[in-house]
Amino acid sequence: MQSADKPLLERETPIRVALDAMGGDYAPHETVKGAVAALGRPGMELLLVGDAAPVQAELDKYDLEGKSVKVVPSEGRIGDDEHPLHAFRQKPDASVIVGTKLVKAGQADVMVSLGSTGASMATAALVLGMMEGLERPCIGGPFLGLAPRTVLMDLGSNVDCRPSQLLNFAALGSVFAHRFLGTENPRVALLSVGSEKSKGNRQVQDSYELFEQSHLNFVGNVEGMDFFSDKADVIVCDGFVGNILIKFTEGMGSALGGYLSKQLAPYMSEEQMKDVFNRLWQTTNLPRTMGGPLFGVNGAVIVGHGSSRADGVAGAINTAVRYVEMGLLESMRDELAEISRNGLAGESQ
Repeated sequence: MQSADKPLLERETPIRVALDAMGGDYAPHETVKGAVAALGRPGMELLLVGDAAPVQAELDKYDLEGKSVKVVPSEGRIGDDEHPLHAFRQKPDASVIVGTKLVKAGQADVMVSLGSTGASMATAALVLGMMEGLERPCIGGPFLGLAPRTVLMDLGSNVDCRPSQLLNFAALGSVFAHRFLGTENPRVALLSVGSEKSKGNRQVQDSYELFEQSHLNFVGNVEGMDFFSDKADVIVCDGFVGNILIKFTEGMGSALGGYLSKQLAPYMSEEQMKDVFNRLWQTTNLPRTMGGPLFGVNGAVIVGHGSSRADGVAGAINTAVRYVEMGLLESMRDELAEISRNGLAGESQ
């Protein structure tokens, strides 16, 4: 595995970021606002992909003198309520499709979308294709402020997985933890109902055998509470479990925030409580980044939460720039090649 101390890739040209300006609950107002905020970062060009008139109207609110930003026209968007594959065929000029095609054509280095995750996944798989040895893309990354360097794979993109697919996801997550988060030789674990090798359903038990044979730093099974125990750096499960886990966490955070606000109101100001909650849930000791890579596709794609406001959009753009700077796409290809050389990628069990 490559050293986390490897310098960022040296580039003679700016990193070109294509932003799906129509993606997200508050587009294009918040997407454009976030894009403008991100323009303060040097060495970057922004391509705002969206319906030209409303996107340009939002841009006209800002002084962009000396800023490298361009509107790339598209038609419409793909919503969360639409079937991704059907929409891909029926809306060939939708913003997420046009943005992904810019990456495919070499006119952008990375695409960012806060829109439908399903649409981003389907479009990336169809337009960019999958890395060798992979059948499906995967979403993962840190999701808990109390465990900011613990990566969960998969967060919901694949609800049914074979052991070989979980192994590939683990390899991708290990590269991300190593290169993006700076974790040396990341410890990889399977999420199960007990730490013993015999615990878990058939999927987990069969995966355990495969993980043991891999070159990854596999430390066995962990349980749900171990996200906070520092027993593993990359925790792997299928997207069915992962999505339930992340949504439970979001709901718990919201409920806990409301409860604590009432309990602490006599002792703290609203601003002080907001600061405490932000520190509790946000990742720490990391650059201002949000959103996460769509792992496994042959191109750099960053997806973010649809409810993101301008700061979340700017954070996702920062994530995209770092993803390209660090050469994560190339590192992940190398890691999957290592899995293939070990003869494990094709095991279906």
